[in-house]
Amino acid sequence: MTHAPGTEQPARTPPTLLLADDEPELVRWLRRLVEPEGYAVREAGDAEGLRAGLEQAPELLLLDLRLGPLSGPELIREARGSSPDTEIVVMTGYPSVDSVVTCMRAGAFDYLEKPFREQHRVLQTLERALERRSLRVRNRELEGELDRRSALARIICQSPEMKRVVRVIQDLSRNESNVLIQAESGTGKELVARAIHETSPRRERCFSPVDCGALPDGIAEGELFGYERGAFTGAVRSAPGLFRSAEGGTLFLDEVGELSPLLQSKLLRALQAREVKPLGADQVVPVDVRIVAATNRDLAADVRAGRFRSDLYYRLRVVGIEIPPLRERPEDVPLLAVHFLERHGQGSRVRAIEPDALELLMSRSWEGNVRELENTIEAALALAPGPRLTGADLEPDPEKREPRVAELDRAGVELSLDAYERACLEEALQRANGDVSRAARMLGIGRSTLYRKLAQHDIPR
Repeated sequence: MTHAPGTEQPARTPPTLLLADDEPELVRWLRRLVEPEGYAVREAGDAEGLRAGLEQAPELLLLDLRLGPLSGPELIREARGSSPDTEIVVMTGYPSVDSVVTCMRAGAFDYLEKPFREQHRVLQTLERALERRSLRVRNRELEGELDRRSALARIICQSPEMKRVVRVIQDLSRNESNVLIQAESGTGKELVARAIHETSPRRERCFSPVDCGALPDGIAEGELFGYERGAFTGAVRSAPGLFRSAEGGTLFLDEVGELSPLLQSKLLRALQAREVKPLGADQVVPVDVRIVAATNRDLAADVRAGRFRSDLYYRLRVVGIEIPPLRERPEDVPLLAVHFLERHGQGSRVRAIEPDALELLMSRSWEGNVRELENTIEAALALAPGPRLTGADLEPDPEKREPRVAELDRAGVELSLDAYERACLEEALQRANGDVSRAARMLGIGRSTLYRKLAQHDIPR
């Protein structure tokens, strides 16, 4: 390939080709053939050499099916498992339809028949294999990029404060540092933690959340680090623990500030040594996990007061993220409200939100943050009589809601509060598929109150 005079092309790393064959003369012939074409050649004369060569993850493997005691398909499957991105072309002097099909099913790209009568056939096969590998790797990268974008798209926001949070998550996409998220309850700490995981190199492995505040003191250590059978009364079998269950992935420690001093010490040890010692075990077990922790407490103040270990705090807070409360970013409220309407509005007559309702939502302090906003929208959808939510529909007390006469009239409902209440009860039961407990939650009343009202209106249940 020629280039215009005066232009410089970036240096291209030569693709690595691993030649796995126990015939030295054939290997020398192949080397002389492919090296002038730009391949960096490595050799393997037996199964052990093949395994060692695959540890370097070559782009291509030219594999003799009679290399050592293993059969061709076994060699291919082992090579595919050891180096998934390596494209495999097999060589055989005894081709048959069955053997070729078996090799293809085991993971080979193509095959070459010995002896090689046409040099261009060898080179063309290797070139096509290299193109196939490049396409496969590129597709995986694009899929990973789509996954990352999807994870970030789930963070609904337009405020500068939350956009900064999104930028930090993007900056962490190729980083595996521990992260500490500090925010009030209901702001979406787990959503941010999941986005950190799903945009990271560990996204193919598991995301394991644990509420540290809900771990009972007596079993918290075993839940985190695992235990052996008989380690304590009731331990009838061994358990790996959350750290080992999250191997290769991300462990999300929610409300980490609630851990006892003893568990803080053991957690610090696990993070420093990257190993855990299950209860009742004699040996430590290495672990490979990324820690994303979260808290609604001021951990820096807890450190100063001696309630939280400073060394653990700094080990967790390699990168710190602070999520602002919803009251400090009212411009996010309309987007979130529409998002929750779409999430919970299936089967509802409501299709939009009136401007007066949005103004009312933006004016509230939202002490429960995003979670409270979602519950408010869901409750309003359960009771709204018309196709658009209004400010009146957002009244927290159902008995204080003002019926919209025009909409009730258009719906053919008798114009009385008694008829309106009956219609709300029937609608809630229908949306809850007859589940009284769920219908009561939708209406914001207790089950006993709902039973009483159903009996009052003679509504079957």
